[in-house]
Amino acid sequence: MKLIDEKGRLFGAVNVVDLLVLLMIAAIALVIATSFLGDKATEIVSQKQEYWFEVEVIGANPRLFNEVDRVDPVGATLIASNTFQDATIQDYWYEEFSMANPDSEGHMVYAGDGVRKNIVFLIKGYASPDSPTPSVANQEVRAGRTFIVKTQTIETSGVIRYCQFGGYDGNGGK
Repeated sequence: MKLIDEKGRLFGAVNVVDLLVLLMIAAIALVIATSFLGDKATEIVSQKQEYWFEVEVIGANPRLFNEVDRVDPVGATLIASNTFQDATIQDYWYEEFSMANPDSEGHMVYAGDGVRKNIVFLIKGYASPDSPTPSVANQEVRAGRTFIVKTQTIETSGVIRYCQFGGYDGNGGK
């Protein structure tokens, strides 16, 4: 049996020119699908693992923390680019806010502020563990980065102070 017969068919079954045209069409369709779907195609194929992070809003005023208490954001899904994201607020709590003030000798002394508080949001998201940059929409999730916590009812920014793939160990990385 010849590789290409006298009619130009590969193994006597498929015309070589037709095969090349089909391969070209498939390649073009793949390029178009990738450009329209972008990273979504990768997200669909890759397995996701949970990751946890804490966002600390430093020195929130009473109006903000009273509103956070009123809406109780536990279970709220984060929003970015006007779409719901694959991340939810799991818990929140308050910590003392202290400020550095000079004493009579000019040394900086930290003292508690009786009005403002730090709000800490515990957030759980999902990302591919082999991703170099876990993120929520276009916000990278790494300790030390500024992060906007946005739900249907609140929006505030803070600093990520803890991030971990897998389970949350409950001590904020301490």
